[in-house]
Amino acid sequence: MVRFADYGQNPQAALDAPRWRVDNGLSVGIEQGVSAEVIDELKRRGHDIALADRWSTDFGRGQAIYRMDDGYLAASERRSDGHAVGF
Repeated sequence: MVRFADYGQNPQAALDAPRWRVDNGLSVGIEQGVSAEVIDELKRRGHDIALADRWSTDFGRGQAIYRMDDGYLAASERRSDGHAVGF
C-alpha cells in the first residue's frame, strides 16, 4: 500500500518490489534487492538485518484490483500462485 499510495507506483510494480518487515525489537527482515545504502543505514541505527531470498514467500502475498476511470487494473504477486481477477 505504501508504494502505491505514497510513491505512486502501479499495483504490479508495488507487489514486485523488495519487501521488508519488522520482526522482534530492532530485527528487520529484508528481501534481497533493497539497496546497500538502506541496509547500511538501518544497521547504523541499531537494527539487526536478516536478508531473505529475493522472491521469498516469508513476507505474505498480495493481489490488487484498482478501479480506474476507464476500467480496472489488476495485479498479482509473482511470489505465489494467486491471481487478480474481476468479473
